[in-house]
Amino acid sequence: MSKDLKVVLVGLPGSGKSTFGRQLSLELKFPYLDLDHQIEEKYQMKIPEIFSQHGEGKFREWETETLAELLQREASFILATGGGAPCFNDNMDLINESSISVYLDVPLDSISDRLRASKVQNRPMFQGLDQGEITLKLKSLLAQRDFFYSQAKIKLSGEDFSAELLMYELINQLKS
Repeated sequence: MSKDLKVVLVGLPGSGKSTFGRQLSLELKFPYLDLDHQIEEKYQMKIPEIFSQHGEGKFREWETETLAELLQREASFILATGGGAPCFNDNMDLINESSISVYLDVPLDSISDRLRASKVQNRPMFQGLDQGEITLKLKSLLAQRDFFYSQAKIKLSGEDFSAELLMYELINQLKS
């Protein structure tokens, strides 16, 4: 691994990748990047537009290209991925080859609570769903994606993990 430290956060939608990523970037004094935002900037389209105009296949292709470009940078950063990013086009292998991956394994009930109506408008996948349907959707996503998420080098489980806990885990990871 190079002297640059790249930390890539993976996990279900609503697991806290963006929030925790921003906190961690402040602690480590590394830039914070959001993969979806990087895609939107690169292709000058919002994610829902990409899906509606080009389909999920094209989105996943662009996602992989953007991820690969970011991971090739000679710089340290914290990257929050979209929930599906690790699950397509061997992206989890790419992430693990070039960075320290961190799976934010948050209980489904906690995620479901976070995704209550106030936040759903920013998450098209959950729009129009009631609380029970959100929980069922999350269970389905976890069943499909846990295989990929579990390949992360570090797994933080629970509702409350801190930047300090992750830094301790990062140091252990770097020593090994």
